[in-house]
This record gives sequence, C-alpha cells and structure tokens, in this order.
Amino acid sequence: MSNSNPVQVIAVTGGKGGIGKSNVSINLALALSSMGRRVVVLDADLGLANIDVLLGITSNRNLADVLSGECGLRDVMVEGPGGIKVVPASSGTQKMVSLSPLEHAGLINAFSEISGDLDVLVVDTAAGISDSVVSFLRAAQEIVVVVVDEPTSITDSYALIKLLNRDYGIHRFRVLANMVKTQQEGRHLYSKLVKVTDRFLDVALQYVGSIPFDEAVKKSVQRQRAVLDAYPRAKASLAYKSLAQKADSWPLPSSPRGHLEFFVERLVQA
Repeated sequence: MSNSNPVQVIAVTGGKGGIGKSNVSINLALALSSMGRRVVVLDADLGLANIDVLLGITSNRNLADVLSGECGLRDVMVEGPGGIKVVPASSGTQKMVSLSPLEHAGLINAFSEISGDLDVLVVDTAAGISDSVVSFLRAAQEIVVVVVDEPTSITDSYALIKLLNRDYGIHRFRVLANMVKTQQEGRHLYSKLVKVTDRFLDVALQYVGSIPFDEAVKKSVQRQRAVLDAYPRAKASLAYKSLAQKADSWPLPSSPRGHLEFFVERLVQA
C-alpha cells in the first residue's frame, strides 16, 4: 500500500473478560500477515497486558515509556511470529489504567509516527467499558465484537454497543462468535444479540463468522504460541484464515468521521 492510503484499524473487543479476545487479535494479525499485509498488534489492555505473555516475547519498554516521553513507538515495538510487530502495554501499573482523555489522545496520536510502516493495526482492548476501552474503540474504523455462549457475554456486548451507539454515534459493528461447538451455535449467538439491538438501538451488526472450540488453542496457549503458528492446520487456524480474508475485503475509510482516530492524517491525504 502506498503512503497515501489509510491504515486499516481493527479493534477487537467484547465487553467481558475470558472470551478469547487476545487470541482472536493475535491470530487475525498472523493470518493477515501471511497474506502479505504489514501488521502491528497494539495491546490496549493498559493495566493487565497479556499479548507478550501469550506469544512468549519480552520487551524492555512498553506504552508507559512512550507516554512518559522516554521513547517513541518504534522503540517499544517488538517482533512477533510470522512477521507481525507487537506494541506491548504495561502490566500491573495503576497509572496506565486511569489515563486522562488527553493522555489517551496522546497515545493514539503517537501512532502517526509509524503510519508508513504498516497496512493494518489490530487493537486488542481490555475487558469492560472503561474510558480507555471506549477511547480505543472510537479511534478504530472497524470494531469486532467477540461473543461466546454465556449469558453475560451477550449482555456485556449489548451494553458496550449501546454505550458506543448512544454516546458516540457509532452504528456499525462486526460480530464474531468464539469457541463454538458448531457453526449453527455461532449464528444462534449472533441472532440473540441482534434480537436485542434491533429492538432498542439504531445499529447495523454484521456476522463475520465463528471460531470453533479447539483443543489446539489451549495447547498453543500453554506453549506461548499462536494457534495459527503452532498448529496451522487446526480447525481454529483455518477459521482465522477465513476471517482474515473477510477482513481484508472490508472497505478502507476515505475520510475521518469527526472524532479522534488513529492515523487521521492518512485519512485526510486519502
């Protein structure tokens, strides 16, 4: 992609914890990288970072150092598997959990310095609906909401969509069912969510498929590797490849939407 083209920014979220968001982020990034895209993964769980742990990589610096002005983003990026790059967050740092809106804006704007180095930014958000989560979701062009077969997953996803729709005018969301036993189960989960959003909200949800429950995912986590890297022919790995092909066809934005976004100067150029 030429420098004037916008970067595709995909935020992976879901309201609650324990639904496999980080695994989705990592494997989607790997699958896109295998298609020739230059991909950076941002660990946006600022207080309880885990992307580096899942991938077994170590970094001497993280986003806290960028925020303090000690270094730039390029200095904290580390090489991950399959050619992806990872921007690690800090773990167990209370200050990073309670950043001001201005500090969130500073972090988002800091990404401008690497805008020529990537085609796709995958943002792995924290659980919940904190200011930090909302800031990163508002700054992304694509929001992938991960749901699992638990009542709290549907209610928390609905609460997140409602907040973003009502307070920030975001209307479009992609829905991914994770750890499903069958494809029908995935569609059923999507239908449950659509049933409540259609009734109470003015939003458009698009189902982007499902990732099957797969023991290979558990094994890969234990080995601190992405399932796509450790078990490329596993059921989950094939599903991630399919998801990446869909994501690669999502239209790129051509102009800013009016609030803080990643790589806004690239949108203005485009």
